[in-house]
Amino acid sequence: MKDGATVWLPYHRNKIPGLPDGSPTPTGTEPARCPATPHTSASSSASRRPVPNASCAGRVHGAAKLPALLPTVDAVVLCAPLTDGTRGMFGADALALLKDGALLVNVARGELVDTRAVVREVREGRLRVALDVTDPEPLPAGHPLWSLPGALITPHVAAFTDAFPTLTTDFLRRQLHRYERGEELHNVVVTTTPAEGGEQAA
Repeated sequence: MKDGATVWLPYHRNKIPGLPDGSPTPTGTEPARCPATPHTSASSSASRRPVPNASCAGRVHGAAKLPALLPTVDAVVLCAPLTDGTRGMFGADALALLKDGALLVNVARGELVDTRAVVREVREGRLRVALDVTDPEPLPAGHPLWSLPGALITPHVAAFTDAFPTLTTDFLRRQLHRYERGEELHNVVVTTTPAEGGEQAA
């Protein structure tokens, strides 16, 4: 939404409000600087891998642990890929496990979330959502999510600021240097090892 209009109009922001000029803009190319929180992964085997900046990263849990974790958190940020295993992973049952007043943020794919269930929870005032992606996408004019208190909609632009080209170029350069030296690359996506115990990817 831009200027109060319910129009899906992607645009790029030059900086994050509240950051002083010259401050680095966080992106997916570098670890977030945040307090330790539980995370989920495609497989519980991920918890046995070394985690860079482990003092900030917190613990890594398999997706099977989500039902036990969701009632304990104040906010959930979805960054999972869209697969047959993750489609609809945050449906009515998962949303019901979140505590009253919890915040759900989706910067991944809209289909991870049951939109109708989200509308019900937000309309009742129990949950809040910040959605950079939606299902359907673009979100049609007149959809309830545009006007519900407790819902913030952005048009699939979470990754893009004027810092993005510089940071991604720097990341690619560092990756190439690591490859040249025979070092392990950062942000490797494992696609050949199936999840253990029938777990969903998350």
